[in-house]
Amino acid sequence: MPRPAAIDVTRFIDEAPLSPFQILIVVLCFLVVAIDGFDTAAIGFIAPAIRSEWQLSPAQLGPLFGAGLAGLMGGAFLFGPLSDRYGRKTVLVFSVLFFGVASLVSAWSNSLWELIALRFITGLGLGGAMPNAITLTSEYCPDKRRSFLVTTMFCGFTIGSALGGLASAGLIESYGWRSVLVVGGVLPLLLVPVLLVLLPESVRYLVTVGKKLDRVAATLQRIDRNADLRDAGFMVPPRAQAGSPVWHLFRPDLLRGTLLLWFAFFMSLLVIYLLSSWLPTVLRGTGISLKHAALVTAMFQVGGTVGAIVLGWLMDRLNAHYVLAASYTLAGVFTALIGNVTASPVLAAVAVFWAGFCVSGSQVGANALSAAYYPTDCRATGVSWANGVGRIGSVVGSVGGGAMLSLGLGMPALFVLVGIPAVLAGLTMLVLGRGHPGGRAAIPAVQG
Repeated sequence: MPRPAAIDVTRFIDEAPLSPFQILIVVLCFLVVAIDGFDTAAIGFIAPAIRSEWQLSPAQLGPLFGAGLAGLMGGAFLFGPLSDRYGRKTVLVFSVLFFGVASLVSAWSNSLWELIALRFITGLGLGGAMPNAITLTSEYCPDKRRSFLVTTMFCGFTIGSALGGLASAGLIESYGWRSVLVVGGVLPLLLVPVLLVLLPESVRYLVTVGKKLDRVAATLQRIDRNADLRDAGFMVPPRAQAGSPVWHLFRPDLLRGTLLLWFAFFMSLLVIYLLSSWLPTVLRGTGISLKHAALVTAMFQVGGTVGAIVLGWLMDRLNAHYVLAASYTLAGVFTALIGNVTASPVLAAVAVFWAGFCVSGSQVGANALSAAYYPTDCRATGVSWANGVGRIGSVVGSVGGGAMLSLGLGMPALFVLVGIPAVLAGLTMLVLGRGHPGGRAAIPAVQG
C-alpha cells in the first residue's frame, strides 16, 4: 500500500485486507455483549421464581423489570458522550467492571426494593458497555463488511440472552434464582483483565482527539503488516467539531436521521423487552412448566441470533433500510401469531423463534446502521443515545406488560397489541430509506 503524506485511517481500514487482529477485536466485543445479554435477560428468566418466593403480583414485578432497563437507559445516555471524550476502550472496560460488581452484590438482596435498586445500578454499567462495543467494532471494520461483522459481533447479545435462559432453567432448579445473578457477576469480572491486555483503543478516536499517535501507527501495522507507516501523519475526515458530542447529533445533516433512528429504536426495544421480560410468565400461566417456559422464551434469542447474521449479510448487499423495514413488519406478524399458538409449546417455540429472528435480528441491524450513520466525533454518542431512547421504550414495554396482563385480554388480542410497535418501526425504516436512496450507499459509512 503506498504511503501518503497523511494517512486517512478510515480509508486505510476500508482498503486493507481483514486481519486476525480485527477478528480478535470482534471476538472480544462479542464476549462483552454476550455477558451483557446474559445479565440483561437474567431478570426475565428468574422473575417467576422471585414472584413465587416473595409472593408478588404481576404488577409488583413491573418495577423490577423497569429498574434494570431504566439503568440501561441512564448508562447509555451517560457513557456515550464520555466515550467520545475519554475513549471507547476506557469507558467500555469500566462499564464491564461496574456491572459485574453490581450483579454480584444484587445476588444477596433481601427484599424486592433492594433488588430493584441494585438492578438499576447494574443497568447503568450494562447500558454503557453495549453501545461502546458496537462503536469500537464498527470503527475497526472495513466498509464492505461492516454490517455483517457488527451484526455477527452483536449476536453475542442474543446468544448470551439465550444461554441465560438455558442456564437459568438448570441453575434455578438446583441452586435457586440468586445463583443466576452470581454467574452474571463473576463472568464480567473475569473478562476485565483480558480486555485490559488485548483490546485496543479506537484509532479513529485517537486521531480525532490527537492523542497517542504512536499507538495509532502500531495498531494500523497490526491490521496491515505490509504498510509503510514510518514518520506517517494521520487524519480522519471530517475533523472533529467543537462542542458537546450530543449537540452534534442535531446538526442539519444528521437531525432527520437521528429522530427517525430514535423512533425506530423506541418501538423495537419496546417489543423486545416486553416479550423477553413477560413471555416466561405468560407461558407459565398457560400451565406449562417453568423449565419449558424458559426454553420456549430462549427461542426468541436463538431466532434473534440467526436473524442478525442473515440480516447483516443482506444489509451489506441490498438497501439496508429496506431490509430492516421488511423484517420489522414481519416481526409484527409473527408476534401476533404467538397469541394463537400458546396452547402448544412446539408451535409457540416456532412462532417465538421467527418473532425473534425478525425483531431482535432487526434491532441488531439497526445498531449497525446507527454506527455507520454517525461520524467519529459523535459516533459513540449517536449509538448510545439511540440505545438510550430505545431503553425508554424498553421500560414502557416491561412495566406496561404487567398492566396489560391485568386487563384480562385474551392471548390473541394481547399479542396483536404487542406486534403493532414492530410494524411502526418498519415504517420508520422505510421512511429513512426513502431519504437515502441507492442501496448500500444509503449508509454514509465513509464519514470517518
